[in-house]
Formats: sequence, structure tokens, C-alpha cells
Amino acid sequence: MRKYESILIVRPDLPEEEVGKLITQMEGVVTSAGGKVEKVEKMGKRRLAYRIARQREGFYLLFVIEGSGDTVREFERRLKVNDAVLKYLSVRVDEEWERAEKMKAWRAKQAARKPRARPAVAEGQPAEASQA
Repeated sequence: MRKYESILIVRPDLPEEEVGKLITQMEGVVTSAGGKVEKVEKMGKRRLAYRIARQREGFYLLFVIEGSGDTVREFERRLKVNDAVLKYLSVRVDEEWERAEKMKAWRAKQAARKPRARPAVAEGQPAEASQA
């Protein structure tokens, strides 16, 4: 199972209960397709960079989904036919999380290592000769 983030922009004039219905409907789509919704975040109403369907604002929703590619395809197919959704974007994020965990473990390993002792420079020798 892979992790995906899907962000949706919904019509700003949609009532709060309709947004709730949309969320429960999309959660049902994911679970029926064999996936799992880990998190749903209502990010609120924001101004858009450009007009979409004559709208200057949009209500943003973030879904964190765990499932297969078929799960996300079905999720996006349902979003296409929903009139309340202006735009959506789904991104696979499990690779970034794995990379971040590996980097975190590597940094912890580097911090735990003892610093190497540098050889002392003998008096009377030039510093350049001791560094070679």
C-alpha cells in the first residue's frame, strides 16, 4: 500500500453540510476501492491565483490516502464527475517520507559517531607538512 495526498478545491459557495457530504462520499469511495483514508483536513477558503469556473476563491480540502493506484484512479474519477469540485491534484508521497526517514537516521548516525582525533603538530615542523 502506498500513500497519496490529494488536494481538492471546492466551490466556495457550497454550504458546510454539503462539504461534509462530499468528504463522507469520498471516504466511502476510497474504502470501497480497498484503500484507507488516514486524514482529511479542511484547509479553509483561500483566494485563487486565477479564476476557475468563474470563481476567485475556493475551499481547500486535503486527503491523505493509503491504497493502490486503482484506488486513486477511482477517487479521481469520482472527483471529475462531481460539479462541486473545481480542481484536484493527487501526489504519491511515500517515497519522500522514506527518503526523509533515511536522512534522519543517517544524521543521527553521524551525530553519534566520535569525532576523529587530529594528529598533533610537532613543534618545529611546518603545518603544511603535517597535513599531507
